Amino acid sequence: MQTGEPLFPIETEENANDKIGRVLVIACGALAREIVALRDQNGLDHIDLTCLPAKLHNTPDKIPEEVRRTIMLHRDVYSDILVAYGDCGTGGLLDKVLEETGARRIEGAHCYAFFTGLEEFDKLEDDQLGTFYLTDFLARHFQTMVIEPLGLDWHPHLRDMYFEHYTRLLYLAQTDDPKLEEAAREAAKRLDLPFEMRRTGYGMLDPFLDSHS
Repeated sequence: MQTGEPLFPIETEENANDKIGRVLVIACGALAREIVALRDQNGLDHIDLTCLPAKLHNTPDKIPEEVRRTIMLHRDVYSDILVAYGDCGTGGLLDKVLEETGARRIEGAHCYAFFTGLEEFDKLEDDQLGTFYLTDFLARHFQTMVIEPLGLDWHPHLRDMYFEHYTRLLYLAQTDDPKLEEAAREAAKRLDLPFEMRRTGYGMLDPFLDSHS
């Protein structure tokens, strides 16, 4: 898959005329399950979803232009476009794209903040610096999203270099899934970090989608 290709295409098969009044959500692939679950749970049948690869987070400087490309591809078709990305390390460049195109994103610097709520996340950061965060997605894909990109399978000694300043692994759970909890605990063991867990549910993602229903 090339970076410029969405994780999956627009889900509905109607033509452009059938999309009048519909909303497109452009999301990080790490949020695909959560957005589909919320759409189905809340009956948001007017929402279509397309996702960009979650691995773009390894090169956050590419996120703004990939989002811009996707917006421009669909802006004349949809009545509204929402962006399910935080700033995500773009240094404000994503917000500049949204100002230019008229699309809107969820508040927060990243998904950890909008899952917990912005104020609560600030408290977590103040309470203990050096926290390594996991979400359901990262617990599920820890090997491919953390271990492999850092080369820890081949160079395990790098763990101490990468994580020497971390003091805990905090799993922010969107769902009540014992298998994911166990995966998160195993991730903490792999990084040799104390394990903590908080159940956040979908946090601000729920009202963000529902407010545009």
